[in-house]
This record gives sequence, structure tokens and C-alpha cells, in this order.
Amino acid sequence: MPNAPKTVTLVEVAKRAGVHVSTASRALSSSASGISASTVHRIRGLAEEMGYEPDPAAAALRTGRSGVLGVLVPLLSDYVLARIYEGVDATALASGYNTFVSNTKDNPVLRKERLNELLARRVEGIVLGDARLDGDEVVEILKRKRVPYVLVNRRLRGHPSVTTDDVQGGRLAAAHLLELGHDNIGIVAGPSYASTCVERTHGFVSQYLAAGLSIPDHQILESGADAVAGYRAGSTLLERSPNITAIFAINDSAAIGVMGAIREHGRTPGRDVAVVGYNDIPLATYLPVPLTTVRSSMFEMGREGMSMLLNLIEGKPAPPKLLPPVLMARASSGSNATGGR
Repeated sequence: MPNAPKTVTLVEVAKRAGVHVSTASRALSSSASGISASTVHRIRGLAEEMGYEPDPAAAALRTGRSGVLGVLVPLLSDYVLARIYEGVDATALASGYNTFVSNTKDNPVLRKERLNELLARRVEGIVLGDARLDGDEVVEILKRKRVPYVLVNRRLRGHPSVTTDDVQGGRLAAAHLLELGHDNIGIVAGPSYASTCVERTHGFVSQYLAAGLSIPDHQILESGADAVAGYRAGSTLLERSPNITAIFAINDSAAIGVMGAIREHGRTPGRDVAVVGYNDIPLATYLPVPLTTVRSSMFEMGREGMSMLLNLIEGKPAPPKLLPPVLMARASSGSNATGGR
């Protein structure tokens, strides 16, 4: 049985080149600082000739830097989170870092497991896309270990974050429906542990209260955030309150489910019941009834979040940042909907 090929070590490269191992290490790094160009060229040539392959784990132990940044998200297959991650990864790559992303499925136990995996990889900082309002142990661990971190997508008061101004986004959705004359509203509010859902709902309700209108508690349903959960919540709202003329859902996936529930109840989205979603995913424009929604800058959120993390790694201040939402009015909230002007 043939022997496995021998691994060439950095010590062997340094010995062959007649330099100290630290000099060989710097010559083979991306910066190669403090070494003449001829020496760098000679050491790199020898390393290639000898078949040397760098060991990232060993380099991290030696330098205290891994060049890797961690990312935790609830579900990377979700378009919003995938788009945020694209912004995160592009900005990290442009700054010489790689990223390692893990799905947590919004499960507190799995979140801790995934965090520990990232820390074992000696990541230099972490972007969190799944912060929780119901007591976030992951954030507390990062604070205790003094690992730089930034929240995106969701936020927690007093922590570095880049998110959409979700309270204002909820107000924009409500102002649009108020302008259309809707005063009997249902809300698919999403889970209460996510700041996105809580703040969008709060902004929406507060805008109605400012107009002298209240939304009954039984017409505000906590739910999941996917299309199936939106369908179930929409069905419940229509069964409880058949005279509802508009439904606000805290994201576009839930809003698409709501539109399915409206059709199942023999009504037409945009004509009989207005629907407004949130985020403006590409599919929203191409639905049979195009979806009115509140646009959030997903790629920019990821880009700004990573830029903030890089600042924190360098010891620079990083105050929370809110990105402005924009209402995108389409046929699903058409002014010819029952109850609209």
C-alpha cells in the first residue's frame, strides 16, 4: 500500500531558505511586510517547489488572526437573509476576509451550537442575523468573550446593528391603507421574539391610533413568518372577522400566504381585500396580483453591517444604523378594494 505523501512544514521551508520561520511565514502571507521583494520571491518559489500548503488553523494559532468572519442566520434559503449575506460576504471579501455562514433555524439550542462551531474556527468577528428579544444568550456569550459582533436584519437596543427602520416601515404601510380608507384591518404579526415583526406591527398600529382608529387584539395574530404560516393566519383572520377589508403581513412570504387564504375564501386580493407585505422580494412584482410592500435595502444592510464589524475589529466606534424603508404600491392594495376610496 503506497505511503501518503509527506506534508511539507513551514519550518522545512524556512530551513531550506536559510531564514527564520517567522520570516518565512511573513513572506508567504498576503502582506509580506518588512521583507524585501527578492526574499519574498525566493521563499515563495521554494515553497511552491517543495509543495508547501499553508495550514490556516496553524497560522491562526501563530498570529492570533484567522482571516475568517462568522455569520449566523435563521435560514439562508430565505431570499431576504440570502441577499443580506451577499452584502456581508462581498464586503468581507473586498477587505481580505472570508466568511463562514451557519443556519440556526431560530432554535436557541442550535444557535449556541453554531456559535461554538464558529468560535472553534477562531473567527475574528460575527454578524448575527437572528437576534432574539426573548433573552439572547448568544449575544451575551459574545460580549463576555469580547468577540466583536454586529446585528443585521433584527436589532436589540444598546447593541451595534444595521437594520431597516421597521417602525417607520410599519407606519408607511398603515398610512397607505388609511389613505385608501381602510378602517377594518387584520395583521399577520409574525413571531414576538423578532424585532422586525414587533417593530413593524408597532409602527402600523401606532399610525392607526394616531388617526383615531384602533385595531382589535383578536385581529392581530402572532404567527410564523413563512407562506404557510401566512396562509393559516390569513384564514383565521377572515373566519374571525369576515368584514376585514385589508391585511398587513410582516413580510412578503407571509403576505403571499395571506393572498392564498383570501382566494380560498372566495375573494380576490386587491379587489375585495387589500394586502400589504414587507421587504419587496423580486417575486412580489411578478405575482398574478402584484404585491404592495415596504422595500428594505437588504444588500446594503449586509454591506453596512460588515463595514461596521470591520470598524469594531479595528477599535472604531459603531453606533446603530437604521436604513430608510420605501413603500412600493401595487395592485394588491388597489384603491378599488372594498372599503377603499
